[in-house]
Amino acid sequence: MGNLKNDLVPQQLVGSQMDVVEERKLSSLIHAQEFFAAAEKRLLAVNEWGQISGLSDFQIFTADGQEAFRSVQKGDFIRIDIPGPGPSSGDGFDWVKVEEIERAHDGDQDMISMCVRPCSTPLNQDKEVAHFLKDHATSTFIIRRNQTTVWAEEHGRNEEANISEGNLLDRARNLIVGFSAKLGLSYPQWKLLVKGLLDGKP
Repeated sequence: MGNLKNDLVPQQLVGSQMDVVEERKLSSLIHAQEFFAAAEKRLLAVNEWGQISGLSDFQIFTADGQEAFRSVQKGDFIRIDIPGPGPSSGDGFDWVKVEEIERAHDGDQDMISMCVRPCSTPLNQDKEVAHFLKDHATSTFIIRRNQTTVWAEEHGRNEEANISEGNLLDRARNLIVGFSAKLGLSYPQWKLLVKGLLDGKP
């Protein structure tokens, strides 16, 4: 798993990128394995992300638009309630789809990753991307362990403001939120999340 990130994180081609990493060194192998298992559970408990990070609210939805109260799965949608007005195309929310969840175990190493991408809402037939970023943007969340060290990571790639879809108000809102993200204002939020994935509730 030496080229772990290269394999899991999409190539950076356009727009901006972000890498947020937090690590913990544990006192023994057994503690590190238990710590990884707990962090993995928190990664998949997307509905709890807001509580562990003090971030926006997150809610899992199935492909047919039903709220799901379980661990996230490949093909699920995640509804994100960012503070402030949301896009009308997403009924006031930003939406991403879970494209991939991968796991690997190799001797002294463990890894789980989840990649999400901006998408349209599953709640209606509107095909416009309901997110402040264009749909070539991705966020890849990774929990990994190498012997007694555990990392939580968020890697944003190809982040461009979504100013070509939606009505004028949506495009203006996406420009402002997207520009704020480009200035690095989303970094502290993701830092809180990756810390929360490792440490649990503050």
